[in-house]
Amino acid sequence: MNVIFMGTPDYAERILERLIDESNINIVAVYTQPDKPVGRKKVMTPPSVKTLAVANNITTYQPNRLRDEDVVNELLKINCDYIVVAAYGQILPRAILDHAPCINLHASILPQYRGASPIQQTLLNNDASTGVTAMLMEEGLDTGDIIKIERVDVSSTMMVEPLFDRLTEVAIDLTLDVLNNFHTYKPLKQDESQATHCKKITKQNGKIFFDDAEVIYNKYRAFTPWPGIFLESGLKLKKIELNEKSREYTAGTILKIESDSIVVGCERGSLRIFNVQPQSKKEMSIIAYINGKRLALEDTFF
Repeated sequence: MNVIFMGTPDYAERILERLIDESNINIVAVYTQPDKPVGRKKVMTPPSVKTLAVANNITTYQPNRLRDEDVVNELLKINCDYIVVAAYGQILPRAILDHAPCINLHASILPQYRGASPIQQTLLNNDASTGVTAMLMEEGLDTGDIIKIERVDVSSTMMVEPLFDRLTEVAIDLTLDVLNNFHTYKPLKQDESQATHCKKITKQNGKIFFDDAEVIYNKYRAFTPWPGIFLESGLKLKKIELNEKSREYTAGTILKIESDSIVVGCERGSLRIFNVQPQSKKEMSIIAYINGKRLALEDTFF
């Protein structure tokens, strides 16, 4: 079968890599986002999907706007059986949706967590499960009919990177299943009354105050390594655990100092902190940090 693939980040790259390896699938074109400046020197860097496609001699397109007429007309000239979309970053116009069945892989149990950050939102809400939804795309954002859902359990300590890896593996298998068995599935409409949305993560989402220990810990799970969690002062909390989540304390009070960690009280609950990173410095142990700051029991950790 001939497939056009659309995607941009590592999640999409790993799906594309598996599709390339399948003998019955021919990737006839790849669409991905334009190269972007990265790092302090603003070096123009291609998406990982482009790098993989070029290495496999697959024709690659990087339009700024997929909706532009000339872009659409160029795509419509490409003969394909399916279009597979995984975290591409642009909404497909009607003409492309009508060109071939457009299958999207979204990392949530739709209609829950439509939008840009479903994996992080799962952890922020401390959900016990999530999944990957294969759906037929339409012009709305993650609103298409559901083809199949695969569910994944989420432990209360799972971090975003291992969850990302697990969901990627599920998405790979689900993509192959749907492509190979597409005509056996009967897509179902989403229940709009159950729809929720999540926004793109920004650096500012990582700022915390010692208010609710459980909320902070879930931010740590969702935002490590980026944007991380940090105090108003810019101090990053690099390694923490939830100590307990119900007792009330004065926010930021050092409750306990141990050999490799300290316990800090929140307005609700407390956190155990192991490592921190001051602004413009390397990560260090919390014990080295408080010794340098001459902080002791009952001092305020800000």
